[in-house]
Amino acid sequence: MDHKVPEFEWLGFHFDASALMMIGITTVIVLILAFAGTRKLSVSNPSKMQNFMEWTIEFVEGIIGSTIGSKHGKGFIALGLTLIMYIFIGNMLGLPFSIVTEDHVSWWKSPTADIAVTGALTVIVIFLSHYLGITRNTKHYFAHYFEFKGAMLILHLIEVVSKPLTLAFRLYGNIYAGEIMIAVIMGLGPIGAVPLVAWQGFSVFVGAIQAFVFTMLTMVYISQSLIHEEEH
Repeated sequence: MDHKVPEFEWLGFHFDASALMMIGITTVIVLILAFAGTRKLSVSNPSKMQNFMEWTIEFVEGIIGSTIGSKHGKGFIALGLTLIMYIFIGNMLGLPFSIVTEDHVSWWKSPTADIAVTGALTVIVIFLSHYLGITRNTKHYFAHYFEFKGAMLILHLIEVVSKPLTLAFRLYGNIYAGEIMIAVIMGLGPIGAVPLVAWQGFSVFVGAIQAFVFTMLTMVYISQSLIHEEEH
């Protein structure tokens, strides 16, 4: 249960080697799936992977349509598709098995079970939403901060700060807790076989929901910065 992470130091910073490895593996898997789904496009005889990619794109378009709207959201399909595929694949990697060396160093896990990874994804999302608000909706972006007075302004600023925190910790907490439960069940030995299968099935559901929630909230935050309230 008490596993260590393989760390190394570079330029005074400490890095988790297993997290970096899992980030790379997740990226490669997503690229392979995207390539397989678009390699031989066909209208009359689409492959299973093409059907999967088309369904995923339509699903992302539905998320964007319900948050940003089709008028403003066309340019964010690639972002939504990347986020939902990357996070879902990352969530799934820690489910099938784990690689732990004799000195209790964990090498295989979901990258999203690391707060640094979910925090980095959140920083990208929050930076992008504010950047779009400043560059594309400058007047209303800055004006809405003056709509609040006194205590309401303080509450609004707390909300602005809490958004990235909740986005990062929600994803991290759910995936990390799921992997802890898997480790606990595996520690039961043979009697844990049936609960392990049931929990892994539930973890697939949780991983899919968390990928959806992260992508959905990303589009909500972008819409709040990009679109003036009167246009909703």
